[in-house]
Amino acid sequence: MSNEALRLPTKRESWLYAIANLGSSIPYQAFAAVVLFFYTDVKHLAPATAALIMTIYAIWNAANNPILGHMSDRTRSRWGRRIPYMRFGVIPYAIAFAAIWFAPFDGQLQSTELAIWFLVTIVVFEGFGTAVTVAGYQALLPEMFPTYASRVEVAVRMNWLQTAGLFIGAALPPVLATILGYPMMGVVFAVVACAAYFIGLRGMYEQPSYVPTEMPFWDAVKNTLVNRSFVSVMLAQMMRFVSTNTLTAGMFFLVKYSLHANPAQTTLILATAFIAAGLFLPIWSKFIALRFGPRTTLMIAYASIGLAVIPLMFAQDFTQALVVAFFLGFPVAGLIMMGDVVMADVIDDDEVRTGERREGMFYAVNGAATALSSTIVSVGFGIITTMYGYNPVNEIQPASVDFGFRVFMVVLPIMGAICAMTALYFYPLHGARLAAVRAKLAK
Repeated sequence: MSNEALRLPTKRESWLYAIANLGSSIPYQAFAAVVLFFYTDVKHLAPATAALIMTIYAIWNAANNPILGHMSDRTRSRWGRRIPYMRFGVIPYAIAFAAIWFAPFDGQLQSTELAIWFLVTIVVFEGFGTAVTVAGYQALLPEMFPTYASRVEVAVRMNWLQTAGLFIGAALPPVLATILGYPMMGVVFAVVACAAYFIGLRGMYEQPSYVPTEMPFWDAVKNTLVNRSFVSVMLAQMMRFVSTNTLTAGMFFLVKYSLHANPAQTTLILATAFIAAGLFLPIWSKFIALRFGPRTTLMIAYASIGLAVIPLMFAQDFTQALVVAFFLGFPVAGLIMMGDVVMADVIDDDEVRTGERREGMFYAVNGAATALSSTIVSVGFGIITTMYGYNPVNEIQPASVDFGFRVFMVVLPIMGAICAMTALYFYPLHGARLAAVRAKLAK
């Protein structure tokens, strides 16, 4: 990077960048929340087969993420390093997402064909999704928002919109699927994602003083994976998605088989959690994050989610589930707000060490790790539901299924929270060291 002054975004540009977050949060949240329910309970794919496919998906994610991230770090074009991946990748990304929900097969009669459709569509979706959301959108954030103040400001705006995106992606699918069917639900979300990205692109820019990295691929991978700060954050982020994806994916089953309510009521439960997250966000931004710093703030959020899920083991009806969902909004707000802020600190520290800006590689490797969260959730789902007798082909499930889904919804998030707090305990980039990094970059 040269010594030219860095451009700070205007409020309009900050809001436009935040709006584009809907293009990422809506499809990926819908995928995390609904895809297991759709392919097992609706399309009758065996849970063990679904878990195997999600494992293959995670392996593919782990392979393509670093490659695309490094390509982004080294890209030279008239549009810059990051923006081309969004400008030209959004439409294929949206089409691939919609295709997931057009599966023409039923697992009772055509299990192999259904499994192949599931695998191919999610692999294509992930490839374009990584290019757009990781190599493009996420990698642009530390560059477009170079100061801590600008990052906190955009993080708050992103979190308001991401809360809306999480609500749309996780809470609305049952309603839209009931009214329009799953295929049209996919089309609606794909169109919304395209619109959000193309609106957001109107306010995005890259710093002219930032130049593509010259670091070879394997050196870039090695320098990323030996970065202790990054590894701690990566593991914590992966465990965050284990907790939240378990809650969103499992809520459909909990409502149907434990609360014996209409699965469409899942919409109201998840909506309550996400609306509450928006209400709790000012508490996190004004009273916790500014006082305790990013590391401690994240640890508080993880501890909170581990405690907040426990009442799901005992909720007996829809009303009780709504109350639990409201209090789940508190930790969700903290986890959403601090993730990108902490990652930007890690990237700044790496620039001080290496003299290179490698946002694409860091976000890509982190994306590959967080994709493993889907595998952990899917494998946990397959093991626990099989243990407790769930079979998607059966119209009537055994009584043990009720407790099995409660175990799934409570045990996995608690384990994820404990693992995340352990990883953050060893995170070194805080206190005096973080202040020194910021001071050096400010010069």
